[in-house]
Amino acid sequence: MEEDLEARIYALARRHNGVYLINNEKKQKLLNAETDLDTDMRLDVYEAEELMEEFFKLFEVNRGSFNIKTYYPDEPFSWNPFKKSLPVPVPDFTIGMMIESAKAGKWLYD
Repeated sequence: MEEDLEARIYALARRHNGVYLINNEKKQKLLNAETDLDTDMRLDVYEAEELMEEFFKLFEVNRGSFNIKTYYPDEPFSWNPFKKSLPVPVPDFTIGMMIESAKAGKWLYD
């Protein structure tokens, strides 16, 4: 039953993992528990939010105090075009986190 849950979460993530006009296996991104929604899947904040909304609903996971801004914080803004802002450190946001939270029935990473 646990394998079925994981398979369903991977299937959900695949639906949000980009679409290719030509089904080329080399272009298909392999997903695993360590796959990060931001850095590996390259989801923007709106795509990740949509994925998570669907995840909470489909798997009946209590979202607790989940906030997408934890993983996609607002970028610092500067009027100076020559000033580079430092990257904002963010926590991991992985498929494994979704799997563990679905098993627990609540978002475990507040």
